[in-house]
Amino acid sequence: MNYDEFAFFNQQLAVMLRDGIPLEGALRQLATNMRGGALRGELEKLGADLSQGTPLKQALAARQLPDFYKHMIEAGVAANDLPGMLILLGDHYQRANLLWTRLKGLLVYPVLVLVAAFLLSAFITFLVLTLLAGLEENWMFQRIPPGLVLGLWTPPIFLGFMVILTAVFLSVPGIRRRLRWRLPAFHDASLAGVAGAMSLMLRQGGNLGDSLKLARQLEGGTRAGTELGEWGRRLADGRGKFVDLAQPGKAFPPLFVWLVANSGEDLAGGFQRAAEIYGARAAHRVELFLYAVLPCAVVVLGGMILGQIYPLAGMLSQILNMMDGK
Repeated sequence: MNYDEFAFFNQQLAVMLRDGIPLEGALRQLATNMRGGALRGELEKLGADLSQGTPLKQALAARQLPDFYKHMIEAGVAANDLPGMLILLGDHYQRANLLWTRLKGLLVYPVLVLVAAFLLSAFITFLVLTLLAGLEENWMFQRIPPGLVLGLWTPPIFLGFMVILTAVFLSVPGIRRRLRWRLPAFHDASLAGVAGAMSLMLRQGGNLGDSLKLARQLEGGTRAGTELGEWGRRLADGRGKFVDLAQPGKAFPPLFVWLVANSGEDLAGGFQRAAEIYGARAAHRVELFLYAVLPCAVVVLGGMILGQIYPLAGMLSQILNMMDGK
């Protein structure tokens, strides 16, 4: 989902509702002005269901929208302040868009460098093998060191394997969900996302148990989901204080727990503070990677290419010397 488009949609919908426009009419008007895509289709279907008299909760349940979004819309309706909830959701998804856009940029540059290195390495190997095949004197091939062809293809095969592995990681949702809780910058961004969602749910009157349950569902299949489930079980066992139920783990570090627990009774404020700190930390790590780690990666890959070219240059020099001495 395009979070930027979704955030703008919620902000505009809130304005239209405050101006007295019915929800189904506002949805229809906004969907008409959106570009084609899955989000527009879901919103059009939602507006059509509402126009036919389907209750909002039932209409939302049938749509492919984020579970967190559905829950918060129902909470806004229950509080008789749907426009206010839409404004908060718009801000929430806008912050998420800014952070995840930076993280996507973090992936783009290394992937481009890796693909470029693979293509260049494969081109060099193909060029040299074509040159060798074009030699007319068969005896010259007997002077080529054993295993040369394998040695020529080793760098592009290795880089090609890395390209395929990267493509698999980026294209399989389950792998992406697990990796974002293991890679440093993505881990911090995920912590900021969970903390922001928890803060929003608690501020709108949700209790801690229900909020933890929904957060666990949103992070199902990850180490964060497992730890949130353990927090919920401790809360159900009677551990009312956050410091007692929220034990640090691999997903939620001690600093995260301390930030929330240190807020006392204002858990919503504690989660919001954690969201701000880890969001800023994720942005800092992205900049650190782009300005420090990425240039190093370019140098390493460049060294691999030079390491491939250097022995080939020596080999070609020997072949030319043999041809001159023939």
